[in-house]
Amino acid sequence: MNWIDEGIFLNARNYGESASVVTILTCEHGRHAGLVRGGSSRRFRPILQTGNFVQCAWRGRLEENLGNFTIELSHAIAAALLDNPVALAGLSSACALVDVFLPEREAYSAVFHSLRKLLDTIKPDNNWFTEYVRWETNLLRELGFGLALDSCAATGQTENLTWVSPKTGRAVSADAGRPYADRLLPLPKFLITQNSASLEEIRDGFKLTGHFLGRAAESGGCALPPARNRLLDSFSRKHTTSCVKTPYD
Repeated sequence: MNWIDEGIFLNARNYGESASVVTILTCEHGRHAGLVRGGSSRRFRPILQTGNFVQCAWRGRLEENLGNFTIELSHAIAAALLDNPVALAGLSSACALVDVFLPEREAYSAVFHSLRKLLDTIKPDNNWFTEYVRWETNLLRELGFGLALDSCAATGQTENLTWVSPKTGRAVSADAGRPYADRLLPLPKFLITQNSASLEEIRDGFKLTGHFLGRAAESGGCALPPARNRLLDSFSRKHTTSCVKTPYD
C-alpha cells in the first residue's frame, strides 16, 4: 500500500543507527508516522524541522504497518525563524498541540489548512498573536470543545459580550455576568471582531484558550505540551508595549 500527500513536519526521533521515526500532519491522511531511512544524517537535518512544509510518499505492506516515508522539502518555515525565539516558540507550540491532540491516521484537512495558514503568518516582522489565539479557538472546535461566542448564554443578547463561562464555553454579557465576574473568563474583543488587540486582551485570549485546551487534554488523558508554556513565557518577556495589532490591520 502506498500514497503521496502534502504535509507539515511535526517531529522526529532517532531509530537505530541512522534512521528516524517521523510524524507528519498530512492533508488527506491525518497525523501519520513513518520511518525515514538515513533520517538522522546531515542530509536530512534541514528537512526534518518542525513546521516545514513537505511532500511525502508513504509505503507499507499493510495499512497498519509503520511503513516508510520518502520526504522532499516544499518550503522551509523553521529556518526563517531561527533568529526570532518568540516566533519559533509560536511555531513549536502550534505543531505540538496538533501532535498531542489529533488522533493518528484520521484526516483533519481543516486543521491542516488552518495550521499551514498560521505558519505562513508567523513571521518575525508580523504581530501574529491574535491570529494564533484565533487558531487555537478553531482547533478547539475541531476537537469538540468549540466556544460559543456569538450570544449571551443567560439572556441571548448579542451585544456587550464580556465574559465566557469556564464550564460551558458560552459568552456572557457584562450585565448578566457582573455578579459572577470572579468565576468567569474575560472575553477579548478580537475573538468576536477583526479589531486590533491590546496586550492585556491577547493575554486574556491565551488564558481563555488555555483553559479549554487544558480541559481537552484532561478529557483525553494527556497534558498540554510544554511548548505552549514556552510560548507564553516568550510572549511575556518580549512584549511590553500597550497595543499589538493583527497582521491584517
